[in-house]
Amino acid sequence: MSFIFDRSVKAHRNWENKEFRTAAKIWHDTSRRFDYQYMFEFCGLPIIQDPQDICMLQEILWKIKPTVVIETGVARGGSLILSAVILAALSQAEVINGNSTIKRRVIGIDIDLRKETLANLREHPLGNMIELIEGSSIDPDVGFAVSKSIAPDDLVMVILDSNHEEEHVLGELMLYSDFVSPGSAILVMDTGIEFAPPDSFSVKRPWAPGSNPYTATKKFLSTDKGEDFIVDQTFEMRMMITCATEGLLLRTKR
Repeated sequence: MSFIFDRSVKAHRNWENKEFRTAAKIWHDTSRRFDYQYMFEFCGLPIIQDPQDICMLQEILWKIKPTVVIETGVARGGSLILSAVILAALSQAEVINGNSTIKRRVIGIDIDLRKETLANLREHPLGNMIELIEGSSIDPDVGFAVSKSIAPDDLVMVILDSNHEEEHVLGELMLYSDFVSPGSAILVMDTGIEFAPPDSFSVKRPWAPGSNPYTATKKFLSTDKGEDFIVDQTFEMRMMITCATEGLLLRTKR
């Protein structure tokens, strides 16, 4: 029995176990009240994510091997650096093996780029791999700026992690789904808001159960554009703890 097959069997067992699922949810709900997601860095910059989602994201990036990652929501820059590190490793592997490499890069979009974040990204060894666009991620002009940075032969992946209100995320999905390559994906973060007690968040936000990335994703999947995507819970079932419940959307056709 191969390791991967055995792992899949165990993951399915764990996913179906009510005791394990309940314990994972209790821990996750409790962790948010203590700002646990703010405790981590990735290669020198703060990354505001669960450790399990950091693991999941690097696995997805390595599997898809995109040439461009578009990420909405920059925050402290750590997530952009995570994507850049994996893309840089892919390029370095090509060089090591004597193959011509592709220029890979990360496009980060935020309505308010912090001066400290800008300085940290500029000074980071992988800063030259990152292009930053300041503006609302659903502004058509921002979408046009992104389109100018993408070549026809690019393999594009999208990560949505900015304003989590349903209308905003749905707008992002409708806009950025056009850029996603067949075989690649959109990862919608914080869909788990739909299933989390509102009092488990240490900061009050306008999003909540009933209006959040999860509800936006469900609406998107019912549209003509959404018909090109399917939900993949393979990683979620293994990680058990994630903010991106049913948030990995694989593009199966164009």
